[in-house]
Amino acid sequence: MRGTDRLEKLSESQTLALTKRVRELQAEGKDIVGLTLGEPDFDTPDHIREAAVEAIRQGFTHYPPVAGIPELRKAVAEKFKRDYGCEYGPQNVVVSTGAKQSVINVVMSVLNPGDLCVLIAPYWVSYLEMVKMADAEAHVVHTHVENGYKITPEELEQALSPETKLIIFNSPNNPTGSTYSKEELGALAAVLAKFPNLTILSDEIYEHITYDVEPACMASFPSIADRCVIVNGVSKGFAMTGWRIGYMVGPTWVAQLCEKYQGQITSGACSISQKAAVAAISGPMKPTHDMRDAFRERRDFMGAELDKIQGLKNYCPEGAFYFYPDISAFLGKRTPSGRIVNDVDDLSMYLLDEGGVAVIPGTAFGTTQHLRISYAYNMDMLKKGILRIQNCLNALK
Repeated sequence: MRGTDRLEKLSESQTLALTKRVRELQAEGKDIVGLTLGEPDFDTPDHIREAAVEAIRQGFTHYPPVAGIPELRKAVAEKFKRDYGCEYGPQNVVVSTGAKQSVINVVMSVLNPGDLCVLIAPYWVSYLEMVKMADAEAHVVHTHVENGYKITPEELEQALSPETKLIIFNSPNNPTGSTYSKEELGALAAVLAKFPNLTILSDEIYEHITYDVEPACMASFPSIADRCVIVNGVSKGFAMTGWRIGYMVGPTWVAQLCEKYQGQITSGACSISQKAAVAAISGPMKPTHDMRDAFRERRDFMGAELDKIQGLKNYCPEGAFYFYPDISAFLGKRTPSGRIVNDVDDLSMYLLDEGGVAVIPGTAFGTTQHLRISYAYNMDMLKKGILRIQNCLNALK
């Protein structure tokens, strides 16, 4: 017996696989510092939890509408008006079980088999696999550390064609932390406006975790607003990863297709979580800003420590909570135990096996010379982890 060809061609999520391996090793009593998870280590703010408890007390435990409860869809639409001046109504919003489901909803609603989708590498681990699930074709455009991992308008125009059906943006970016300013997005929007048959999917899940650049929304540019789909959620900015609430906002025709698709997959997202999400999106932002400031402190510490490693090319992220250094200088070297580090997968296993620290190899994100290091951990853990990384890389000969 064997599974379907569709699933045979998909790759397992390396971020989830490595995180699982770290937990297994820790359960065996091994001293492992895991810097793999993209998850805030903060508790969900009190006012959000209280909203969920109140929903339970009121018996709000029945099936919700497929596209989301009316008050959450309304709150999301009002958020975009308040923050970016975007004109949306509840009919433009579909709430899903996490932003990941929102992305696949859009991909499956927009791409036909054989359609062309542009991905900008480094890209989030699941984008490519989702394009595969739609039986579409991915055209990958690579960016580089020297350019802040950002695509230029010239590179973007060269990557697009009249046949391109979808492009997926992600700012702030996972895994690099690169964040486009409003001016930079505007320059890209001017290029995208030249391709009227193109749908733009902008994943803005790290919107509230930015340090040096004000968050900007791709849909705020009128020339492309009618073809722009925004995916966001409450997991990163409100420390609500386990609540599993994401959403898409976009043209009515896309929202209707996403609702139709979701209705056959999961139906509506958890009713209690949706009530909590209303409190998050409409409530005070101080807990989010406090969390962001803590991440900024951790970023500054980790950045200074990574800069001490000779040969490592580092980039200071403007958002999210990851570093994505270029480690090509260490490939081909030999470990103290005599193993040759042929590629980034070898390097990540060396760090895990001989250093006791886990990071994600760049192959998960479409590149071959990088590691993703998460700093969504307390300072004690980061100090322990970065020391192990420094010692391991300095020991290579």
